[in-house]
Amino acid sequence: MIAIIGGSGFYDFIENSEERKIDTPFGEVQFDFGKVMDNDVIFIPRHGKKHSIAPSSINYRGNIFAAFKLGAKCVITTNAVGSMRDNMIPGSLIIPDQILDFTSGRKNTFFDGSDFSVKTKRGEILKGVIHTDVTNPYDIELRKKILEASKNLKLKVIDGGCMTVYNGPRYETPAEMKMAKMLGGDLAGMTSAPEAFLAKEIELPYATIAVVTNFVAGLQEKVSHEEVEEVFNKNIDKIKLLFSSIIDNY
Repeated sequence: MIAIIGGSGFYDFIENSEERKIDTPFGEVQFDFGKVMDNDVIFIPRHGKKHSIAPSSINYRGNIFAAFKLGAKCVITTNAVGSMRDNMIPGSLIIPDQILDFTSGRKNTFFDGSDFSVKTKRGEILKGVIHTDVTNPYDIELRKKILEASKNLKLKVIDGGCMTVYNGPRYETPAEMKMAKMLGGDLAGMTSAPEAFLAKEIELPYATIAVVTNFVAGLQEKVSHEEVEEVFNKNIDKIKLLFSSIIDNY
């Protein structure tokens, strides 16, 4: 089974899917379940099917733990992002490899000293306070599979990039983007943190396909959600094709 979390503009994926729900220690999670290329797939629209959940209100812990509890081998997501780089133009597909986390106030760990515990696929029981290594916030092997699938489909993607993550739902200021670029940022989004870190904590392979929908504030006159969804929608078919290829060859 593979879990997919869809970001802005990506609200459904599985044909003839069933709507299901699962209880987690962090609340109920709704998802679609079905078959893609004869493989079991679960799909979670991160913002809800009507884009009704703000980035800071997403149940990140619930979504990631639901994928783990359901037995997903990995989690692959999409992010609609702004670009700080001339070579990452709107419509580009990026497979990020690093994160700068500028979020605050989010429930960003499973292991905060509470009674929560989980048994990893290696059989180790994790509980209490865990200090997780995030040298590679996005899973190396999963990124390779995405890059290989894109190569087989002759889809042009950019290998690597630093995702800077902000609370939202407002877009970032030009000053914030200038600072982020100076610190090594390439892309601006609102949801890779704590999502990637939570998956890392419970040893669930995680990676994202970032779709550049605009240049960041300061590099274009204004940024709007309508623009973001319009550009993402223009690329939705190749995104779905890429996901189908990854699933078929995982």
